[in-house]
Amino acid sequence: MQRENKLLFKNGTVVDPERKDPQQGDVLVEDGKITSIGNIDADGFDGLVVDVTDKIVCPGLIDMHVHLREPGREDEETVETGAAAAMAGGFTSVCPMPNTDPCADSSEVIHYLKNRAKDLLVDVYPIAAVTKGRAGEQLTEMGDLVKTGAVAFSDDGDPVATAEVMRRAMEYSLMFDVPIIEHCEDKSLAKKGVMNESAVSTRLGLPGIPGLSEDIIVSRDILIAEFTGAKLHIAHISTARSVALVREAKKRGVRVTCEVMPHHFVLNDETISAYAPDYKMNPPLRTQADVEAMLEGLKDGTIDVIATDHAPHSVEEKEVEFLYAPFGIVGLETALGLVLKYLVEPGVLTLSQAIAKMTREPANILNLDRGTLKKAATASLTIFDSRATWEVDKARLKSKSKNTPFHGWEMQGSVFGLYNKGMWWLADREDG
Repeated sequence: MQRENKLLFKNGTVVDPERKDPQQGDVLVEDGKITSIGNIDADGFDGLVVDVTDKIVCPGLIDMHVHLREPGREDEETVETGAAAAMAGGFTSVCPMPNTDPCADSSEVIHYLKNRAKDLLVDVYPIAAVTKGRAGEQLTEMGDLVKTGAVAFSDDGDPVATAEVMRRAMEYSLMFDVPIIEHCEDKSLAKKGVMNESAVSTRLGLPGIPGLSEDIIVSRDILIAEFTGAKLHIAHISTARSVALVREAKKRGVRVTCEVMPHHFVLNDETISAYAPDYKMNPPLRTQADVEAMLEGLKDGTIDVIATDHAPHSVEEKEVEFLYAPFGIVGLETALGLVLKYLVEPGVLTLSQAIAKMTREPANILNLDRGTLKKAATASLTIFDSRATWEVDKARLKSKSKNTPFHGWEMQGSVFGLYNKGMWWLADREDG
Protein backbone atom coordinates (compact mmCIF):
# COMPACT_ATOMS: atom_id res chain seq x y z
CA MET A 1 0.00 0.00 0.00
CA GLN A 2 1.39 3.37 -0.96
CA ARG A 3 0.33 6.99 -1.15
CA GLU A 4 0.25 8.48 -4.63
CA ASN A 5 -0.64 12.03 -5.65
CA LYS A 6 -0.99 11.22 -9.34
CA LEU A 7 -2.15 7.97 -10.91
CA LEU A 8 -3.22 7.19 -14.42
CA PHE A 9 -5.19 3.98 -14.84
CA LYS A 10 -4.68 3.06 -18.50
CA ASN A 11 -6.68 0.93 -20.90
CA GLY A 12 -9.44 -0.22 -18.57
CA THR A 13 -13.14 -0.87 -18.97
CA VAL A 14 -14.75 1.97 -17.02
CA VAL A 15 -18.08 1.13 -15.37
CA ASP A 16 -19.87 4.16 -13.99
CA PRO A 17 -23.40 3.55 -12.61
CA GLU A 18 -24.42 6.90 -14.08
CA ARG A 19 -23.81 5.51 -17.57
CA LYS A 20 -25.82 2.66 -19.07
CA ASP A 21 -22.88 0.94 -20.75
CA PRO A 22 -19.22 0.45 -19.85
CA GLN A 23 -16.66 2.40 -21.86
CA GLN A 24 -13.05 1.70 -22.79
CA GLY A 25 -10.73 4.35 -21.46
CA ASP A 26 -8.48 5.76 -18.80
CA VAL A 27 -9.02 7.36 -15.40
CA LEU A 28 -6.72 10.10 -14.12
CA VAL A 29 -6.54 10.74 -10.38
CA GLU A 30 -4.73 13.73 -8.89
CA ASP A 31 -4.59 14.68 -5.21
CA GLY A 32 -7.42 12.31 -4.33
CA LYS A 33 -9.79 13.61 -7.02
CA ILE A 34 -10.83 12.28 -10.41
CA THR A 35 -9.59 14.86 -12.91
CA SER A 36 -10.29 13.15 -16.22
CA ILE A 37 -11.93 10.08 -17.77
CA GLY A 38 -11.45 9.07 -21.40
CA ASN A 39 -8.49 8.58 -23.74
CA ILE A 40 -5.61 10.19 -21.89
CA ASP A 41 -2.11 10.49 -23.33
CA ALA A 42 0.51 9.09 -20.90
CA ASP A 43 3.43 10.82 -22.64
CA GLY A 44 5.05 13.23 -20.23
CA PHE A 45 2.86 12.12 -17.33
CA ASP A 46 4.92 12.48 -14.15
CA GLY A 47 2.84 10.21 -11.90
CA LEU A 48 2.31 6.46 -11.58
CA VAL A 49 0.84 4.75 -14.65
CA VAL A 50 -1.10 1.57 -13.87
CA ASP A 51 -1.93 -0.73 -16.79
CA VAL A 52 -5.47 -2.04 -16.25
CA THR A 53 -5.93 -3.71 -19.63
CA ASP A 54 -8.78 -6.26 -19.47
CA LYS A 55 -9.74 -4.97 -16.00
CA ILE A 56 -12.93 -3.31 -14.79
CA VAL A 57 -12.51 0.13 -13.19
CA CYS A 58 -15.54 1.15 -11.13
CA PRO A 59 -16.37 3.26 -8.08
CA GLY A 60 -15.07 1.79 -4.83
CA LEU A 61 -17.48 -0.87 -3.60
CA ILE A 62 -19.53 0.01 -0.50
CA ASP A 63 -20.82 -2.54 2.00
CA MET A 64 -23.49 -0.84 4.07
CA HIS A 65 -23.99 -3.78 6.46
CA VAL A 66 -21.02 -5.35 8.25
CA HIS A 67 -20.09 -6.41 11.77
CA LEU A 68 -16.53 -5.55 12.77
CA ARG A 69 -17.00 -6.78 16.37
CA GLU A 70 -14.91 -3.95 17.81
CA PRO A 71 -15.26 -2.94 20.58
CA GLY A 72 -15.93 -6.06 22.62
CA ARG A 73 -15.16 -9.12 20.50
CA GLU A 74 -11.74 -8.44 19.05
CA ASP A 75 -11.11 -12.20 19.06
CA GLU A 76 -13.63 -12.46 16.18
CA GLU A 77 -12.75 -9.33 14.17
CA THR A 78 -11.29 -5.86 14.54
CA VAL A 79 -11.62 -2.71 12.50
CA GLU A 80 -8.17 -3.44 11.04
CA THR A 81 -8.80 -7.10 10.14
CA GLY A 82 -12.27 -6.27 8.87
CA ALA A 83 -10.73 -3.61 6.64
CA ALA A 84 -8.23 -6.16 5.34
CA ALA A 85 -11.11 -8.50 4.47
CA ALA A 86 -12.94 -5.61 2.81
CA MET A 87 -9.92 -4.79 0.67
CA ALA A 88 -9.51 -8.41 -0.39
CA GLY A 89 -13.16 -8.35 -1.46
CA GLY A 90 -12.89 -5.08 -3.38
CA PHE A 91 -14.59 -2.77 -0.86
CA THR A 92 -13.28 0.70 -0.09
CA SER A 93 -16.08 1.62 2.32
CA VAL A 94 -17.87 -0.33 5.04
CA CYS A 95 -20.62 0.50 7.52
CA PRO A 96 -20.35 -1.38 10.83
CA MET A 97 -23.53 -2.16 12.74
CA PRO A 98 -23.85 -1.04 16.37
CA ASN A 99 -24.33 -4.39 18.15
CA THR A 100 -20.90 -4.28 19.77
CA ASP A 101 -19.97 -4.22 23.47
CA PRO A 102 -20.42 -1.45 24.40
CA CYS A 103 -22.85 -0.82 21.59
CA ALA A 104 -22.50 2.20 19.33
CA ASP A 105 -25.08 4.30 21.16
CA SER A 106 -22.78 7.17 22.15
CA SER A 107 -20.57 9.68 20.35
CA GLU A 108 -17.58 8.20 22.19
CA VAL A 109 -17.97 4.82 20.47
CA ILE A 110 -18.59 6.43 17.07
CA HIS A 111 -15.48 8.57 17.51
CA TYR A 112 -13.50 5.51 18.59
CA LEU A 113 -14.46 3.61 15.43
CA LYS A 114 -13.66 6.56 13.17
CA ASN A 115 -10.31 7.03 14.88
CA ARG A 116 -9.43 3.33 14.52
CA ALA A 117 -9.94 3.62 10.76
CA LYS A 118 -8.26 6.96 10.08
CA ASP A 119 -4.99 5.46 8.80
CA LEU A 120 -6.59 2.61 6.87
CA LEU A 121 -7.35 2.63 3.16
CA VAL A 122 -10.94 1.58 3.85
CA ASP A 123 -13.42 4.24 4.97
CA VAL A 124 -15.51 3.23 7.99
CA TYR A 125 -18.93 4.86 8.27
CA PRO A 126 -20.48 3.75 11.58
CA ILE A 127 -24.17 3.04 12.00
CA ALA A 128 -25.39 4.06 15.45
CA ALA A 129 -28.02 2.42 17.62
CA VAL A 130 -31.60 3.67 17.48
CA THR A 131 -32.12 3.11 21.21
CA LYS A 132 -29.75 3.22 24.16
CA GLY A 133 -28.21 -0.18 24.73
CA ARG A 134 -30.36 -1.38 21.83
CA ALA A 135 -32.92 -2.03 24.55
CA GLY A 136 -35.82 -0.67 22.50
CA GLU A 137 -36.89 1.99 24.98
CA GLN A 138 -35.03 5.31 25.05
CA LEU A 139 -33.81 6.96 21.86
CA THR A 140 -30.12 7.73 21.51
CA GLU A 141 -28.81 11.29 21.11
CA MET A 142 -29.28 11.16 17.36
CA GLY A 143 -28.08 14.68 16.64
CA ASP A 144 -24.79 14.21 18.48
CA LEU A 145 -24.26 10.83 16.82
CA VAL A 146 -24.76 12.25 13.32
CA LYS A 147 -22.43 15.12 14.13
CA THR A 148 -19.76 12.63 15.28
CA GLY A 149 -20.02 10.59 12.09
CA ALA A 150 -22.94 8.15 12.25
CA VAL A 151 -24.56 7.75 8.83
CA ALA A 152 -27.71 5.84 9.86
CA PHE A 153 -29.44 4.26 12.85
CA SER A 154 -30.29 0.64 13.58
CA ASP A 155 -30.82 -1.72 16.50
CA ASP A 156 -29.55 -4.48 14.21
CA GLY A 157 -29.69 -7.94 15.71
CA ASP A 158 -33.07 -6.88 17.05
CA PRO A 159 -35.95 -4.92 15.55
CA VAL A 160 -36.92 -1.57 17.01
CA ALA A 161 -39.06 -2.89 19.83
CA THR A 162 -42.38 -1.10 19.36
CA ALA A 163 -44.25 0.89 16.76
CA GLU A 164 -44.31 3.88 19.11
CA VAL A 165 -40.51 3.92 19.48
CA MET A 166 -40.06 3.43 15.74
CA ARG A 167 -42.39 6.35 15.02
CA ARG A 168 -40.38 8.65 17.30
CA ALA A 169 -37.10 7.46 15.80
CA MET A 170 -38.33 8.14 12.28
CA GLU A 171 -39.62 11.57 13.22
CA TYR A 172 -36.25 12.51 14.72
CA SER A 173 -34.37 11.05 11.74
CA LEU A 174 -36.17 13.52 9.46
CA MET A 175 -34.14 16.31 11.05
CA PHE A 176 -30.95 14.78 9.64
CA ASP A 177 -32.27 13.01 6.50
CA VAL A 178 -30.67 9.72 7.55
CA PRO A 179 -32.33 6.31 7.28
CA ILE A 180 -33.52 4.00 10.00
CA ILE A 181 -32.19 0.55 9.09
CA GLU A 182 -34.44 -2.18 10.40
CA HIS A 183 -33.75 -5.80 11.30
CA CYS A 184 -37.21 -7.15 10.53
CA GLU A 185 -38.03 -9.99 12.90
CA ASP A 186 -41.03 -10.37 15.19
CA LYS A 187 -39.34 -12.03 18.16
CA SER A 188 -42.62 -13.48 19.45
CA LEU A 189 -42.88 -15.51 16.24
CA ALA A 190 -39.20 -16.27 15.76
CA LYS A 191 -38.72 -17.42 19.37
CA LYS A 192 -35.81 -19.88 19.50
CA GLY A 193 -35.92 -20.85 15.83
CA VAL A 194 -32.65 -21.65 14.09
CA MET A 195 -33.66 -22.04 10.43
CA ASN A 196 -36.53 -21.27 8.09
CA GLU A 197 -39.84 -22.79 9.16
CA SER A 198 -40.67 -25.20 6.35
CA ALA A 199 -40.96 -28.84 5.42
CA VAL A 200 -37.16 -28.95 5.67
CA SER A 201 -37.11 -27.79 9.31
CA THR A 202 -39.80 -30.37 10.12
CA ARG A 203 -37.78 -33.11 8.45
CA LEU A 204 -34.62 -32.10 10.31
CA GLY A 205 -36.39 -31.67 13.63
CA LEU A 206 -35.09 -28.11 14.05
CA PRO A 207 -37.18 -25.21 15.38
CA GLY A 208 -38.16 -22.83 12.59
CA ILE A 209 -38.37 -19.09 12.07
CA PRO A 210 -41.43 -18.35 9.91
CA GLY A 211 -41.17 -15.88 7.06
CA LEU A 212 -44.18 -14.20 8.66
CA SER A 213 -41.91 -12.90 11.44
CA GLU A 214 -40.08 -10.79 8.84
CA ASP A 215 -43.16 -9.79 6.86
CA ILE A 216 -45.00 -8.38 9.88
CA ILE A 217 -42.21 -5.97 10.84
CA VAL A 218 -41.63 -4.95 7.22
CA SER A 219 -45.34 -4.15 6.93
CA ARG A 220 -45.41 -2.27 10.26
CA ASP A 221 -42.40 -0.13 9.44
CA ILE A 222 -43.50 0.68 5.91
CA LEU A 223 -46.77 2.06 7.32
CA ILE A 224 -44.86 4.14 9.88
CA ALA A 225 -42.49 5.43 7.19
CA GLU A 226 -45.47 6.33 5.02
CA PHE A 227 -47.05 8.20 7.96
CA THR A 228 -43.89 10.09 8.95
CA GLY A 229 -42.25 10.59 5.56
CA ALA A 230 -38.96 9.26 6.92
CA LYS A 231 -36.33 7.13 5.19
CA LEU A 232 -36.64 3.42 6.00
CA HIS A 233 -34.12 0.82 4.87
CA ILE A 234 -34.96 -2.87 5.25
CA ALA A 235 -31.85 -4.86 6.17
CA HIS A 236 -31.14 -8.33 4.75
CA ILE A 237 -34.53 -8.90 3.11
CA SER A 238 -35.23 -12.60 2.62
CA THR A 239 -38.90 -13.42 1.94
CA ALA A 240 -40.97 -13.13 -1.22
CA ARG A 241 -43.76 -11.36 0.69
CA SER A 242 -41.37 -8.74 2.08
CA VAL A 243 -40.10 -7.98 -1.42
CA ALA A 244 -43.70 -7.60 -2.59
CA LEU A 245 -44.46 -5.24 0.33
CA VAL A 246 -41.48 -3.03 -0.54
CA ARG A 247 -42.43 -3.05 -4.23
CA GLU A 248 -45.98 -1.95 -3.44
CA ALA A 249 -44.77 0.73 -1.00
CA LYS A 250 -42.39 2.21 -3.55
CA LYS A 251 -45.25 2.54 -6.01
CA ARG A 252 -47.10 4.59 -3.36
CA GLY A 253 -44.10 6.88 -2.93
CA VAL A 254 -42.95 5.60 0.45
CA ARG A 255 -39.28 6.36 1.09
CA VAL A 256 -38.32 2.74 1.59
CA THR A 257 -35.24 0.92 0.30
CA CYS A 258 -33.89 -2.55 0.97
CA GLU A 259 -30.82 -4.74 0.67
CA VAL A 260 -30.20 -8.41 -0.04
CA MET A 261 -27.21 -10.56 0.87
CA PRO A 262 -25.56 -12.93 -1.63
CA HIS A 263 -26.40 -15.99 0.47
CA HIS A 264 -30.09 -15.14 0.15
CA PHE A 265 -30.03 -15.15 -3.65
CA VAL A 266 -27.64 -18.12 -3.99
CA LEU A 267 -28.60 -20.61 -1.24
CA ASN A 268 -31.89 -22.03 0.05
CA ASP A 269 -33.00 -23.98 3.12
CA GLU A 270 -32.40 -27.33 1.42
CA THR A 271 -28.69 -26.52 1.69
CA ILE A 272 -28.53 -27.07 5.45
CA SER A 273 -29.56 -30.71 5.42
CA ALA A 274 -26.00 -31.58 6.49
CA TYR A 275 -26.46 -29.62 9.74
CA ALA A 276 -23.42 -27.48 8.93
CA PRO A 277 -23.40 -24.44 11.28
CA ASP A 278 -21.80 -22.28 8.59
CA TYR A 279 -25.23 -22.33 6.90
CA LYS A 280 -26.90 -20.82 9.95
CA MET A 281 -27.71 -17.13 9.60
CA ASN A 282 -30.45 -14.67 10.53
CA PRO A 283 -32.61 -14.15 8.54
CA PRO A 284 -32.30 -17.84 7.78
CA LEU A 285 -31.93 -19.33 4.33
CA ARG A 286 -35.44 -19.43 2.90
CA THR A 287 -37.15 -21.52 0.19
CA GLN A 288 -36.21 -21.60 -3.47
CA ALA A 289 -39.37 -19.58 -4.17
CA ASP A 290 -37.96 -16.86 -1.90
CA VAL A 291 -34.63 -17.03 -3.74
CA GLU A 292 -36.48 -16.51 -7.02
CA ALA A 293 -38.24 -13.50 -5.49
CA MET A 294 -34.84 -12.03 -4.52
CA LEU A 295 -33.65 -12.38 -8.10
CA GLU A 296 -36.82 -10.79 -9.46
CA GLY A 297 -36.56 -7.96 -6.91
CA LEU A 298 -32.99 -7.28 -7.96
CA LYS A 299 -33.98 -7.35 -11.61
CA ASP A 300 -36.92 -4.97 -11.37
CA GLY A 301 -35.20 -2.54 -9.00
CA THR A 302 -37.26 -3.28 -5.90
CA ILE A 303 -34.06 -4.36 -4.13
CA ASP A 304 -31.72 -1.39 -4.16
CA VAL A 305 -28.55 -2.69 -2.56
CA ILE A 306 -26.38 -5.79 -2.34
CA ALA A 307 -24.63 -5.94 1.06
CA THR A 308 -22.99 -8.78 2.99
CA ASP A 309 -24.01 -8.81 6.68
CA HIS A 310 -20.39 -9.87 7.28
CA ALA A 311 -20.72 -11.60 10.68
CA PRO A 312 -17.49 -13.13 12.01
CA HIS A 313 -17.55 -15.80 14.73
CA SER A 314 -14.72 -17.71 16.32
CA VAL A 315 -14.08 -21.34 15.40
CA GLU A 316 -14.91 -22.42 18.95
CA GLU A 317 -18.33 -20.76 18.77
CA LYS A 318 -19.27 -21.97 15.32
CA GLU A 319 -18.02 -25.56 15.40
CA VAL A 320 -20.82 -26.86 17.60
CA GLU A 321 -24.21 -28.44 16.92
CA PHE A 322 -26.36 -26.44 14.52
CA LEU A 323 -28.89 -25.77 17.28
CA TYR A 324 -26.35 -24.01 19.50
CA ALA A 325 -24.16 -22.21 16.96
CA PRO A 326 -24.48 -18.41 16.63
CA PHE A 327 -26.10 -16.91 13.55
CA GLY A 328 -23.95 -15.41 10.83
CA ILE A 329 -21.28 -15.88 8.16
CA VAL A 330 -18.37 -13.83 6.84
CA GLY A 331 -19.10 -12.29 3.47
CA LEU A 332 -16.78 -9.44 2.52
CA GLU A 333 -14.37 -11.59 0.53
CA THR A 334 -16.91 -13.64 -1.42
CA ALA A 335 -19.60 -11.05 -2.28
CA LEU A 336 -18.17 -9.76 -5.55
CA GLY A 337 -17.47 -13.29 -6.79
CA LEU A 338 -21.02 -14.41 -6.04
CA VAL A 339 -22.54 -11.33 -7.68
CA LEU A 340 -20.54 -11.83 -10.87
CA LYS A 341 -21.21 -15.58 -11.05
CA TYR A 342 -24.87 -15.72 -10.02
CA LEU A 343 -26.22 -12.35 -11.16
CA VAL A 344 -24.08 -10.94 -13.98
CA GLU A 345 -23.01 -14.13 -15.77
CA PRO A 346 -26.58 -15.55 -16.09
CA GLY A 347 -27.98 -12.13 -17.07
CA VAL A 348 -30.08 -11.34 -14.00
CA LEU A 349 -28.28 -7.97 -13.90
CA THR A 350 -25.93 -6.23 -16.26
CA LEU A 351 -22.49 -5.46 -14.89
CA SER A 352 -23.43 -1.78 -14.61
CA GLN A 353 -26.61 -2.60 -12.69
CA ALA A 354 -24.77 -4.90 -10.29
CA ILE A 355 -22.06 -2.31 -9.66
CA ALA A 356 -24.74 0.34 -9.01
CA LYS A 357 -26.23 -1.79 -6.23
CA MET A 358 -22.81 -1.98 -4.57
CA THR A 359 -21.78 1.66 -5.09
CA ARG A 360 -24.20 4.39 -6.14
CA GLU A 361 -27.29 3.07 -4.37
CA PRO A 362 -25.79 2.60 -0.88
CA ALA A 363 -24.03 5.96 -1.27
CA ASN A 364 -27.34 7.66 -2.10
CA ILE A 365 -29.17 6.02 0.79
CA LEU A 366 -26.46 7.01 3.29
CA ASN A 367 -25.68 10.44 1.77
CA LEU A 368 -22.06 9.50 1.06
CA ASP A 369 -19.89 11.51 -1.32
CA ARG A 370 -18.97 8.55 -3.53
CA GLY A 371 -20.49 5.83 -5.69
CA THR A 372 -19.93 7.29 -9.16
CA LEU A 373 -17.04 8.28 -11.44
CA LYS A 374 -17.34 11.99 -12.13
CA LYS A 375 -14.79 14.66 -12.85
CA ALA A 376 -13.78 16.46 -9.63
CA ALA A 377 -15.39 13.73 -7.51
CA THR A 378 -13.56 12.08 -4.62
CA ALA A 379 -11.48 9.25 -6.07
CA SER A 380 -12.50 5.90 -4.65
CA LEU A 381 -11.88 3.06 -7.10
CA THR A 382 -12.15 -0.70 -7.29
CA ILE A 383 -10.34 -2.52 -10.10
CA PHE A 384 -11.01 -6.19 -10.82
CA ASP A 385 -10.70 -8.85 -13.48
CA SER A 386 -14.23 -10.06 -14.16
CA ARG A 387 -13.05 -13.09 -16.14
CA ALA A 388 -10.62 -14.56 -13.61
CA THR A 389 -11.72 -17.45 -11.40
CA TRP A 390 -10.51 -18.51 -7.97
CA GLU A 391 -11.42 -21.03 -5.29
CA VAL A 392 -12.52 -20.03 -1.79
CA ASP A 393 -10.13 -21.36 0.85
CA LYS A 394 -11.27 -20.38 4.33
CA ALA A 395 -7.71 -20.74 5.64
CA ARG A 396 -6.61 -17.90 3.35
CA LEU A 397 -9.38 -15.44 4.20
CA LYS A 398 -8.14 -12.12 5.54
CA SER A 399 -10.94 -11.99 8.10
CA LYS A 400 -10.03 -13.16 11.60
CA SER A 401 -12.98 -15.58 11.39
CA LYS A 402 -13.50 -18.31 8.81
CA ASN A 403 -17.22 -19.10 9.07
CA THR A 404 -18.22 -19.29 5.40
CA PRO A 405 -20.49 -21.79 3.64
CA PHE A 406 -18.60 -21.14 0.39
CA HIS A 407 -15.37 -22.96 1.23
CA GLY A 408 -14.23 -24.82 -1.90
CA TRP A 409 -16.57 -22.89 -4.23
CA GLU A 410 -15.21 -21.49 -7.48
CA MET A 411 -15.74 -17.73 -7.71
CA GLN A 412 -15.88 -15.42 -10.71
CA GLY A 413 -13.85 -12.22 -10.67
CA SER A 414 -10.59 -11.36 -8.93
CA VAL A 415 -9.73 -8.05 -7.25
CA PHE A 416 -6.70 -6.35 -8.86
CA GLY A 417 -6.37 -3.21 -6.75
CA LEU A 418 -8.01 -0.35 -4.88
CA TYR A 419 -7.57 3.40 -4.63
CA ASN A 420 -9.04 5.36 -1.73
CA LYS A 421 -8.07 8.18 0.64
CA GLY A 422 -5.04 8.90 -1.51
CA MET A 423 -3.73 5.35 -1.10
CA TRP A 424 -3.11 2.76 -3.81
CA TRP A 425 -3.12 -0.99 -3.06
CA LEU A 426 -2.35 -3.94 -5.32
CA ALA A 427 -4.08 -7.15 -4.32
CA ASP A 428 -1.16 -9.39 -5.24
CA ARG A 429 1.40 -7.56 -3.10
CA GLU A 430 2.78 -9.49 -0.14
CA ASP A 431 1.92 -6.68 2.27
CA GLY A 432 -1.70 -6.69 1.01
